[in-house]
Amino acid sequence: MAERLVIISDMWGTKKGLWITSYLGYLQQHYDIVFYDCQELANINLTVENHENLHKEFVNGGIDTAVKHLLKRENKPSHYLAFSMGGTIAYKAGLLGLPIKSLYAISATRVRFENEIANFSKKLLFGSNDTFKPEATWEKNTQNKISLAHNFGHELYSDEKMIKEVCQELLAKVTQKQFQV
Repeated sequence: MAERLVIISDMWGTKKGLWITSYLGYLQQHYDIVFYDCQELANINLTVENHENLHKEFVNGGIDTAVKHLLKRENKPSHYLAFSMGGTIAYKAGLLGLPIKSLYAISATRVRFENEIANFSKKLLFGSNDTFKPEATWEKNTQNKISLAHNFGHELYSDEKMIKEVCQELLAKVTQKQFQV
């Protein structure tokens, strides 16, 4: 039986997320995938959708709404792959009891504002040039270890090279388990 993988988009959802199809192409043969569009989880429906308006909607209640909806919809222990705002949503939901087997969060934008220690398995990946990555003091205070991809910025998750590396890492985990049984 395939492991369950919940994928949560960045704040653009499917509107600017053609890169997400690359992840699905690599992972769908080995995982039972559930996909969430961040905007739908947060009940965001803007007339003028630009970066500033969208970010404001998430910060002013959208993140909390998305966390609540995720907690209502997901009750099976699952692996999570989440991007930018989606990573923050999954992390916050995990702090509130979302049954996370593992979280792979890439460029989890606002995770740096979370001060609780998470008790679930996680990998937090940021580009070394990402201005939104947490400081070293955050890592120490929250007992998190951040992985850095050198010479990448915030949207490293949409780069084909990074997509391939992340998927290979996730596939190695699931195929390794299959051969250990």
